[in-house]
Amino acid sequence: MDLLNVTAASIGSIIALFLLTKLIGNKQMSQLNLFDYINGITIGSIAAEMATSLESDFLKPLLAMGIYALATVLSDLASNRWLGARRFLEGRSLILYDNGKLYRNHLKRARMDLSEFLTQCRTGGYYNLDSLQLIVMEANGRLSFLPKPDARPVTPADLNMQPQPDSPQIPVILDGKILTGNLQDSGKDMQWLNHQLAMHHYTPKEVLLALCNPDNTLSVYKKEGTNKHTDRFQ
Repeated sequence: MDLLNVTAASIGSIIALFLLTKLIGNKQMSQLNLFDYINGITIGSIAAEMATSLESDFLKPLLAMGIYALATVLSDLASNRWLGARRFLEGRSLILYDNGKLYRNHLKRARMDLSEFLTQCRTGGYYNLDSLQLIVMEANGRLSFLPKPDARPVTPADLNMQPQPDSPQIPVILDGKILTGNLQDSGKDMQWLNHQLAMHHYTPKEVLLALCNPDNTLSVYKKEGTNKHTDRFQ
């Protein structure tokens, strides 16, 4: 009987977590502020306790999870509506380096020592501070870098070039299944798809992935029957 209770509670906690996650919204770890992060951990802890508890009353942990999720939603709404609440809940950005000046007080406020600061710069691809004009710690804890004009990559505008607008590839066959909706959105039909596949000497059943290119051509990747036994990256 205890095993049945644990099974039912586990399924219930999974469903509750899924629904609450949808309610809170999809955010990556780097996008979470400290309040959202702590609330997420707390909700997960309550769900785990609910799954392993042998008590028959599941309403109390569900209510607690709902309250924490509601607090997260309300904090997000407040951040979106009021600038003061956003700065209070999410924090402010800090200028750590500006035109050769390193701000020690801001590094202390960010709780970052010089070794970690230089490590973050190297991780960002900058090994020479003299090539940087500005370094900012964002509210999410990540560093943003502004290279000096003579150290940044050349852009087409620097060369007075005007490249044509580009667009992404659209999958029309995915995992061997034809995506008719994507075909229609890209202005194509089955006749065009069959013609393109015939040019590659493939039938739809032989294709694992097919991508419609901006120039109205098709990139086709065939289903491979055997796997390579060697690892070229080991």
